[in-house]
Amino acid sequence: MNFKSRTLVVIGLLLTSVYSLAGVETETDANDVILAGHDAVAYFTESKPVLGSADFTAQHKGAVYRFASAKNRDTFRANPDKYAPAYGGYCALGTSFGKKFEVDGKAFEVVEGRLYVNKNLDVYKTWKKDIPNNIVKAEGHWTQIRDVASTDL
Repeated sequence: MNFKSRTLVVIGLLLTSVYSLAGVETETDANDVILAGHDAVAYFTESKPVLGSADFTAQHKGAVYRFASAKNRDTFRANPDKYAPAYGGYCALGTSFGKKFEVDGKAFEVVEGRLYVNKNLDVYKTWKKDIPNNIVKAEGHWTQIRDVASTDL
């Protein structure tokens, strides 16, 4: 195998390993779409869940983000960590128990400039009863579960 072939194999393996983490570190659907397709920037600018469009997308940490406009997409691209959800988009309450649950994209809260999403509105109501304590517990668990598949928790 010549140098060029080996280089292509190594690049392929690296890309495979990056994309294999997308489903572990981030909560995405079968198409790698995060936040159930909702616009991450709109949570901050409109204070409500807004469905994004496949016409306006960006990738971050292996997840595909959809946006309602090119402006929101470009805002995200300029500072993705500011708009990306806590705990890779997994349910914030679930994370506080050391679990990873998918979210519907409609149950959210921005706390001190950070986006937290929950499984659904019922779970969000429970999470909201003690946000500070739930965040502390979730932060403690996240470092241990971040790289673990949800099915292994």
